[in-house]
Amino acid sequence: MWHALAAQATRWLGSRGVPLRDAVVLVPYAALIAPARAAFAEASRACGAGAWMPRIETPLTLAAALGPPVEHDAGSCAGEPVADRLHAAAWLRQSLPAEPGALEPADPAGLARRAEQLADAAAALRLALLAKPPGRLRAERSAALRAAMPVPQGPGAVEAVLLAAAGDWASQSAVGDTDRLFEHRPGAWVAVQLAGRDELTEAVLAAAGDGDDRIATLRLVADAARDDAFAGVACPPLLRRWLCADFESEAQATASEVIEAIAAGRVPVGLVALDRSLVRRVRALLERRGVALVDDTGWRLSTTVAATRVARLLRAARAGERSDERLAWLKGWPAAEADALRSLEALWRGSRFVPSAAAAERLSAACAAHLDALRGVGPLALAEWLSLLRATLAGAGNEWARLRADAAGRQVLQALWLDDGAMPGAAAPAAEQWHTDLAGFSAWVESALDAATFVPPSLDEGAPAQVVIAPLARIAGRPFAHVVLPAADERHLAPATPQPGLVGPREAEALGLPTPAQRTVRQRQALAQLMRSPALTVLRRRVEGGAPLAASPDLECLWLALAANGAPAPDEVPWLPAIERRAVAPVPRPAPTVAPARLPATLSASRIEALRACPYRFFARAVLGLEEADELADPLSKRDYGNWLHVLLLGFHRQRTGSSSAAAAASGDAARLHAAADAAAAELGLGADELLPFRASFDVFVPAYLRWLQAREAGGWRWSEGETAREVAPPELAPTRLKGVIDRIDSGPGGALEVLDYKAGDTAAQRKRVREPLEDTQLAVYAALLLQDGRADDKLRAAYVALDEAEGPDTVAHEEVARSARTMLRHLGEELARIRAGAALPALGEETCGYCEIRGLCRRDHWAEAG
Repeated sequence: MWHALAAQATRWLGSRGVPLRDAVVLVPYAALIAPARAAFAEASRACGAGAWMPRIETPLTLAAALGPPVEHDAGSCAGEPVADRLHAAAWLRQSLPAEPGALEPADPAGLARRAEQLADAAAALRLALLAKPPGRLRAERSAALRAAMPVPQGPGAVEAVLLAAAGDWASQSAVGDTDRLFEHRPGAWVAVQLAGRDELTEAVLAAAGDGDDRIATLRLVADAARDDAFAGVACPPLLRRWLCADFESEAQATASEVIEAIAAGRVPVGLVALDRSLVRRVRALLERRGVALVDDTGWRLSTTVAATRVARLLRAARAGERSDERLAWLKGWPAAEADALRSLEALWRGSRFVPSAAAAERLSAACAAHLDALRGVGPLALAEWLSLLRATLAGAGNEWARLRADAAGRQVLQALWLDDGAMPGAAAPAAEQWHTDLAGFSAWVESALDAATFVPPSLDEGAPAQVVIAPLARIAGRPFAHVVLPAADERHLAPATPQPGLVGPREAEALGLPTPAQRTVRQRQALAQLMRSPALTVLRRRVEGGAPLAASPDLECLWLALAANGAPAPDEVPWLPAIERRAVAPVPRPAPTVAPARLPATLSASRIEALRACPYRFFARAVLGLEEADELADPLSKRDYGNWLHVLLLGFHRQRTGSSSAAAAASGDAARLHAAADAAAAELGLGADELLPFRASFDVFVPAYLRWLQAREAGGWRWSEGETAREVAPPELAPTRLKGVIDRIDSGPGGALEVLDYKAGDTAAQRKRVREPLEDTQLAVYAALLLQDGRADDKLRAAYVALDEAEGPDTVAHEEVARSARTMLRHLGEELARIRAGAALPALGEETCGYCEIRGLCRRDHWAEAG
């Protein structure tokens, strides 16, 4: 294609007597400059022009080469998202009324969203204005914009006002580098149209043909000459169509096609990025194989490690101590030594073993001192926040140096205007005027990073790219030996739909912006250009997220066009991975562990339950001392609710016991329960907002609990103790001791005692616990703690109290709990004696594995006999 276009242009220039060196050739995008130059170099040699060639540029690269960047006035829309959104937010705060129902949202997030809509609309309208030459034509389009604005009334009144403001802002900012193109006077203009028309290029050619000083112009159209984008398309020499089962299957199939093309010498390979998630997975698969890639699309700067470090720094400054945010930042802080960090994490998570408490405290103090510079200040101007962030990054740990040494880090510093001279001059006044707190500054930083695109560094010249990842519009016209098109389905390659924002389809048509119909035509023209490739592979998947996924309608039209042109495409074939035979290497069940001399000195109910469920779990938890790391800032869970109930009921009963009489106690029970709830929340550090869901049910719980309590007291039972910690030495277990904390002990008629264990669950779960009394460990252990006092078996009772029943607490008794306790002690003693004698502690791999936290340690999922 390029050789034909270059030859045609060379002949045309020669026929008009224009030397090649005096002509300018405009191509749609920068990646086409290299193949165009190669084709024109060959054409110039063929016509005897020697080394002279026309100047080959895109409209933007030519405009940048013709002069320095235009200096925009303060507050102008310059097409820079971060600066434009800052100006838009300032305009929204100053220009919109503040009474109820006004345009300005009450929340900062709503204001930021409106500012983004305003800035994006203004930038699009500004580009539409810049596509006309300065002067009369641009003024006419500006007037047409104002006339086409919708009337601000009805449900869309706010959007109409914002769109009108965007139009005015764009009209006031309609000055740009591309204005130089209309003043440039080459010997001739040659424009290549590929995958759709470019309005700016069309305007430059039209302006060159007007007036007395006309310039010869040539438009080389590589698209279909008729309205049908697929007219005249032919099937590539090699065309494959794969239908994959799911996302992972499609990723593997795509990587397989790329690797096969490289092995066959069909390089470079063009990989079309329709689905960024899929392309990221394919890229990871290719990088494992050492494939040299270039990504022309880039990805959001906010997803890079460097951007994450900066965002985590600000989150850590906003969060308090012992928070996940602060710990996450500390793990990447260069000043945090590994040993001190491990100690601090263990301390914050409440671990029983902290390697060095002193090192943990020093690191915690250093962390607080470093973050206080950001944390302890009031509202500041954006420029002041940027200076403060720069100083913090350059402080302890010198994160600034790490960012400067990283390609993504350098782009982060530029995107956040932290480098000297990075802030656009037009944005400086707004940066000085906008004052915000740390939360607002953090939101601005994350928005700025999200708006920027990370462009990875190019490969070394000695290592040419084997694969180039690019969007569909940037694949067309490039000399790829093989093009791979994954995600060719109805979701990722569908006809264009209206984009979110202030400009809808009708407004776009009235304002001269690309409409969904026009974007669909351009997409089809780009697909038609793929048919010029020597080899093309098209892939799609059957399902996504459990829902069926059909083929792309545009591609279906393309296949029909090929058939109509007499060159039908091959049928779609299910893709199956290549089968590689390997010898079976099953993972054996871990060898049983022995620990005769390392049994813990004391056992609790949870440890005994672990031994009964799986000896290996007991080994990991009781012998090795392993435990799950709790989240530092988890949302309030059912467990937290249960802890709150335990603490408040203990406080309630202690206060109630001090009343002078039972009648006096009963009269104020409801108030005491609510007061105890407040005191328990304060003791546990639970905020009112966290407890709100549980507080709603607590209002129902209070009268239900008091009814249950009154019925219990009518039967002669009285609260005696709560949260009672006991440790005893049963002779059956010697030398091991038994310990536990009993939720509640009630005294009853005839000197009887009843152990009660609160459960924040329903009755059914508790009945299941005691269905087989000898299988219930918890109440048996609590009974054993009391039996050591010499209490008669018939004087001891035990029960679970299900607190969450709709009708009120329900008591589920463990019958003959003393017999269960003595049986448990006897058998447990025998088991401990066997372990001390060298008995193994194997992993059983039975029904408890489904919720066992040690599952990864024993490799249960990898055993040869695992299901």
